[in-house]
Amino acid sequence: MSDRTPASPAAPAAISGIDVMRGVGAVRAKGFWADAWGRVLSRRGAVFGIAWISVVAFFAVFAPFVANAHPYTLVRVAADGAAVREWPLFANLTPTDILLVAGALVGLPWVFLGTRKLTRAQRLGMLVVAALQCGAVVVLGGALLAWAQGADRAEWLKDLARGAAGPWLVVGGVSAFATALAVAVPSVDSRARRLATGVAVGLLALVVTAGAGGSSLVNFERYLDDERSGAVRDVAWAPVPWSPQYTRSDMVAVPPGTKVADWGRMGEFKGTAFGGRRVLLGTDALGGDVLSQMMWACRLSISIGIVSTGLSVAIGVTIGAVMGYFGGKVDLFLFRVVEIFMAVPVLFLLIVAAGVLPRDTYVMMAIIGCFSWTGAARFTRAEFLKLRNQDFVQAARANGLPVSKILFRHMLPNGVTPVLVDASFAIAAAITVEATLSYLGLGPDGQASWGKLLSSATAATGTFVWWLAVFPGAAIFLSVLSYNLLGEAMRDAIDPKLRKAAH
Repeated sequence: MSDRTPASPAAPAAISGIDVMRGVGAVRAKGFWADAWGRVLSRRGAVFGIAWISVVAFFAVFAPFVANAHPYTLVRVAADGAAVREWPLFANLTPTDILLVAGALVGLPWVFLGTRKLTRAQRLGMLVVAALQCGAVVVLGGALLAWAQGADRAEWLKDLARGAAGPWLVVGGVSAFATALAVAVPSVDSRARRLATGVAVGLLALVVTAGAGGSSLVNFERYLDDERSGAVRDVAWAPVPWSPQYTRSDMVAVPPGTKVADWGRMGEFKGTAFGGRRVLLGTDALGGDVLSQMMWACRLSISIGIVSTGLSVAIGVTIGAVMGYFGGKVDLFLFRVVEIFMAVPVLFLLIVAAGVLPRDTYVMMAIIGCFSWTGAARFTRAEFLKLRNQDFVQAARANGLPVSKILFRHMLPNGVTPVLVDASFAIAAAITVEATLSYLGLGPDGQASWGKLLSSATAATGTFVWWLAVFPGAAIFLSVLSYNLLGEAMRDAIDPKLRKAAH
C-alpha cells in the first residue's frame, strides 16, 4: 500500500491589497452591448430567429444569382463560325442588385472587421448613411428618368432622357445632391472622412444607376431554342433557372418535384440536360415557379420591414426626444399628435391608398413608416423624461451645447434601448401587413410576394393546392416568429429587472 496521499486542489494564490489596487487578477468587465448580445445568443429561440433572418437576408441579396432565367454565360456562334462569349445574367442586373451585393460583400465585412481608427458603431453609421445615399440615387434618379420620358413631356426633354448622355446628367445631379446630404450627416467627426466616403459612394451609385442594364426577362425559351439549333453552346444556367415573372399556361399548378420534360410543350426538351431539371416547390396558379418567387419575395419582405421601421423609428425618436426634453406645453401638444396617429388604422389606410395611389413598394414603405412611429415616440419620451434632469445633461446645458447635440449625442445613446426592442416587433408587424395586402391582391405590382403566392392556393384553380399554402405560409410564419423571438430576447437582455427576476 502506497504511503502517498492524493494531492489536494491547488489553492488560489494569495495577493496583497496593493496588488488588488493595481488590478492584479481583475477581469475586465464586458460593455453593456457586448453583455446584452451575449445574453441574446444564450437563448435558443433568438439563435433560431437570427439564423432564419440570415437565410432571408441572403436570398434578398443574392436571389438574382440563384434564381434567374438569364444564363450566367454562354458562347454564341456566328454564321461564319466565330464564337463570342456572352454574360447575359450579369449584363441584365439592375442597379439595386449590384449595390446590394456590393454592400453585402464589402460594406458588412468592413463594419465587423474594419480599421480600429473607427469604432464599430461609427462604421455601422457610415454604412447606413451610404445605403441611404445609394437608395436615394437609385429611386430618385430612376423616377426622374421615367418622368422625363412621359408622353406629355416636351420633345427636347424626352430626347435628353433617351439620349446617351441623358441618364448620366439626370442621375449625376441626383447623386451630387444625395452626396451633399450624406456629407452633412455627422456619422463621424472627421469632415474629410465623410467627404471622401460620400464622394466615393456617390460615384459608385452614379455609375451603377446610369450604366446598369436591368431588363426584366419574362420568356427565356429563346435561349433554349438557340441552344437546340446550335446558335449557342456551353450554356451555364443558374441553380434555379426560372425568373419570378416567367409563367406558362401549360404549367399551372404543377406538383413539386416534376421534371421540366413532363410539362406540355416543354416535352420537346426531353433527353436534354435542361429537360431533366425539376421544379422543387412546384408552380403556382399562373404557371410560375414557386421556388424562384419564394427567393425573390425575400427582398420585398425584408425591405418592407427594415425600411418602414427605420423611417418610423427616425420620426418617433425625433418627436419623442423633443417631447421628453422640453416637457410642458410642447409635450402636451405633441402627445395629442401622437394620439391622433395612434387612432389611424394603418391596414385600412393602406387598402384605401392602394386604390388611389400607385401600388408601389416605396408608397407602402412610406405609409407604414409615417403612421407607425407612435410606439417609438412614447418609449423615447419616457426615457428622456427620466434623463433630462441627470447630471450629464445639466453639465451639457451649462457648457452651452446646442439642443440637437444634447438630444442626439448625449441623451439618445442612454435612452434608445427600448426603441431597439420595439423596432424588432415593428419589423414583424410590417411583414404581416405586407403579406396581408398581397394576399388581398393589393400589394406592389410586378413583384413576387409570399402573400400573393398564398392567395393563389385556391383563387384561380378552384381546388386547394397544398404547396401554395404550406411554403409561403411557413415563410411568413417563420419570419414573424423570428423577429418576435429576437425582440423578446433583447428585451430580457437589456432590462435589469427582468434579468433579476429570471435569477
